[in-house]
Amino acid sequence: MFSIKKLAGVAALAAAGLVLSACSGPAADNSNTSSSSAAAAPSTGGPFKVAVVTHGTAGDAFWNVVKNGAEQAGKDLNIGVDYFADGDPGNQARLIDNAVAQKVGGLVVSMANPQALQTSIQNAVKAGIPVVTINSGEDSSAQFGAIAHVGQSEGLAGQGAGQRLKAAGKTKLLCVIHEAGNIGQNQRCDGAKQTFGNVTTLQVDISNPTDAQARIRGALQSDPSIDAVLALNSQVAARAVSAAKEASSKAQVATFDLNADVVAAIKDGSILFAVDQQQYEQGYLPIVFLKLYKENGNTIGGGKPVQTGPGFVDKTNIDTIAPYAQRGTR
Repeated sequence: MFSIKKLAGVAALAAAGLVLSACSGPAADNSNTSSSSAAAAPSTGGPFKVAVVTHGTAGDAFWNVVKNGAEQAGKDLNIGVDYFADGDPGNQARLIDNAVAQKVGGLVVSMANPQALQTSIQNAVKAGIPVVTINSGEDSSAQFGAIAHVGQSEGLAGQGAGQRLKAAGKTKLLCVIHEAGNIGQNQRCDGAKQTFGNVTTLQVDISNPTDAQARIRGALQSDPSIDAVLALNSQVAARAVSAAKEASSKAQVATFDLNADVVAAIKDGSILFAVDQQQYEQGYLPIVFLKLYKENGNTIGGGKPVQTGPGFVDKTNIDTIAPYAQRGTR
């Protein structure tokens, strides 16, 4: 077992971004990722068990990197990590309930729909299970009893994206929301409105990428004054680039998060930049925090989120980031 001194050293390195810190990567092997109807990924590490329950879906490039981070932390710290994913809030709540019934040592939960998960998370806390929330729902984290939240403040990230697009000389922005009910996506678009100004939103369904591309194309064709598109997901970004070409639009695309397509598109100039929330850290750091809490009573953040972003990936740093994205840690 790690000593507290050694563990604290790992935490410091991780928090400084030196332990393979991350921005979205390509789809990694997701064959062990589970949903409400599938078995959990095999546990890694020792007798202390942690369940990670996210709102991601199987094969999603972003969530595969979160999973990679959590599982690597489990190996590094001798902690058993079971990763579960389900995009349906009701199913996600049931996964949390199952983990509580199994008396896991800790929980890591993403909260795209906090109200749907509130009872389940509070029941975990009542059962004496420490919870770290990640990625979404930071405003509800402390209220629900979590010991920490790890992620980026979505409104601030949206503000940063809006500032960059405005500085690039863009005048009208289309912000594409791809997941209904995800509060973080609305916060991103609202943040962009605060700094950019002239922003309209478009709702698409990420589970139907062909239709999403068609809807973006239609929006660009119906309003030729749109000269920028902000995608909130790397897979949607690739569809937005294709839609702009099909519409013969002058709109330039920026996005949240990375995958192989976005890396290539930043290099060739068809995507201006990606907002980097380093989701590998969102998987890795909570495992560190739960071990420190269990073994030394440590907490972090003082009720405020531990920020993993926003950073920005563009032509100035893409050559540095690309190899990490390729291996599934960015």
